[in-house]
Formats: sequence, structure tokens, C-alpha cells
Amino acid sequence: MEKTLGYLREALSNYIEEHSICQEIYEKLEQKNYSSEEEFVKDLGEGEIKILDLILKQEIKHAQQEQDEKRTQELNEVSELLF
Repeated sequence: MEKTLGYLREALSNYIEEHSICQEIYEKLEQKNYSSEEEFVKDLGEGEIKILDLILKQEIKHAQQEQDEKRTQELNEVSELLF
């Protein structure tokens, strides 16, 4: 799996019990072999994009607070592709 998508999958794992749509996105990451973030984002539906945008904002903020620059950068790459 592409490294950036690995960070995303890890972030989503924190939300799969709260939101069924997060479980669906997580399963996509597990079941499909995306070659890039762009390919993954193109496979998302409108609802998935909306919830992922909210989650990524939270996760990026948390990574910044923890001064985890690598994680911030990787998650930001996906976030920028959503819209």
C-alpha cells in the first residue's frame, strides 16, 4: 500500500466504530490496491469525501499539535485532493 494511504488508513481506524461510512472507506483501503492517492480519491463517493474531509481536518490538527511533520504532510496530501 502507498505510504500516504497507510497514514490515512491508520487515521480512519480511530473512527470506524463511530461512523459506518468510515468503515466503508477503511474497507476500500484494505481491499483495493490503489497505486496513488489520486486513484483512491477518484473512487470515493460524495458522502465519503465529506466525512473524510472532516476527519482529515481533525487528524491534521492533531498531528500538528504533536509536531508530527511527516504525518501532517502525508494526511495533507490526501486532503488537498478531495476538492
